[in-house]
Amino acid sequence: MHQPVIFLSTVFAFLLSVATVRAGAPSSATEGVDAVAETYRVLEAFQDTIGRVSGEVLPSVVFIEAVQKINNRKRKVTGSGFIVSDDGVIVTNEHVVDKAQKVEVTLVNDRRKYPATIIGTDQQTDIAVIRIEPEGVLPVPRFGDYADVRVGEGVLAIGNPYGLDGTVSFGIVSAKGRNLNVGSLINDFIQTDAMIDHGSSGGPLVNLRGEIIGVNSMGQGRGIGFTIPINTALEVRDRLLRSGQLERGWLGVTVQPLSRELAEHLGYADVTGVLVTHVIEDSPAARAGIRIEDIITDVDGAAIDTEDANDLNSFRRTVAAIDPGSKVKIGLQRGRKAFERRVTMGEQPKLEGEEFETDYGFTGKEITASMQLANRLDSREGVFVSFVEKDSVAAEAGIMYGEVVVEVGGRSVKTLDDFREALAKLPADGSRFLVKARAGDSLRYHLLIPYGKELRAERR
Repeated sequence: MHQPVIFLSTVFAFLLSVATVRAGAPSSATEGVDAVAETYRVLEAFQDTIGRVSGEVLPSVVFIEAVQKINNRKRKVTGSGFIVSDDGVIVTNEHVVDKAQKVEVTLVNDRRKYPATIIGTDQQTDIAVIRIEPEGVLPVPRFGDYADVRVGEGVLAIGNPYGLDGTVSFGIVSAKGRNLNVGSLINDFIQTDAMIDHGSSGGPLVNLRGEIIGVNSMGQGRGIGFTIPINTALEVRDRLLRSGQLERGWLGVTVQPLSRELAEHLGYADVTGVLVTHVIEDSPAARAGIRIEDIITDVDGAAIDTEDANDLNSFRRTVAAIDPGSKVKIGLQRGRKAFERRVTMGEQPKLEGEEFETDYGFTGKEITASMQLANRLDSREGVFVSFVEKDSVAAEAGIMYGEVVVEVGGRSVKTLDDFREALAKLPADGSRFLVKARAGDSLRYHLLIPYGKELRAERR
């Protein structure tokens, strides 16, 4: 592994200016020399701290290589992670190992590539837990507490940007509690100006006491990076190690922010909350009598206030943190009436469905509740076409992305298992077969004419 690369010139210049201002104008040459000497002592002490902390944490940081298969193509992804138990458990980002067919880990000062097993992943926090089988006891770093993180404090981002392993970057905590309207993420992010580049994902953010305070997740340009609080990462780790999955609370509503302007227009000038725009049939919210256009003002006494889309994550985190089966009070505003409903929380359905890649150039995907809403589907029956390969048998038959397959070879398809079974029972001689699919309100008929195994393999 390379030695850490530390960029401190800006920091040195800042400390030098501060020390000069504090010293004031020297009244004599001796005092001037003393002021300069004190400045360099401050700089050396600061540099010693950076070096000491880097040296303490680097042995627990790992380099991760994953081979992901997305649709019909494979790609190699590199990232970072860090050891969280001395027997080989490692935390990294979900997006580093998502859809990975193979994951390998390289330790500091050890060129061997250890095969890794994925224990579990969580898309909503972008956390994954993997495990290797080391030959000895591994070093485990110290962990901090998100509650103690202060805006403006110095931090180090450690990882392997662009494959440059063991890279250390210095910065500060720019902000706390950042809600990002990015996909399904519900984290309360730490923002930092320490560099987080491609390959840094999954590496630690470390304070100057040598404690890991977060898992680096993404960068958005120079000097803007976002880190998952360590408390979140360790909670996900514990739950994944116990059961391999996470159970989150679920209401079964779609909501939008209630901005001040919208609230005033709807006659809710003094009300804060979220506006209910859809209620899923037979969901906990539907059974409790929550309706479209209701305003959810609080959840078990926790006030809800959403001015824009980024604020929705606060509401989602509040709901997700409630254990399924719990009974909670939901504060509502309907017209001029404020009231409560008791809701028995459900378990959040999985966000992403499983996929099955066929031999005919298209992939079918299980339809989840979130997919149904996002794609405005009438029901969850059938299989969603999530990919069609160019010039494939499926493409030539006219199958298109977004269609919902309801029948294959005369067999009804209501679930992904039905889809697999129907494909498996197609005639072995490679004869043509019919696929029926819904596209909006229409039913489309696609006649698939296989090439034969040899030609099919050649075209793929």
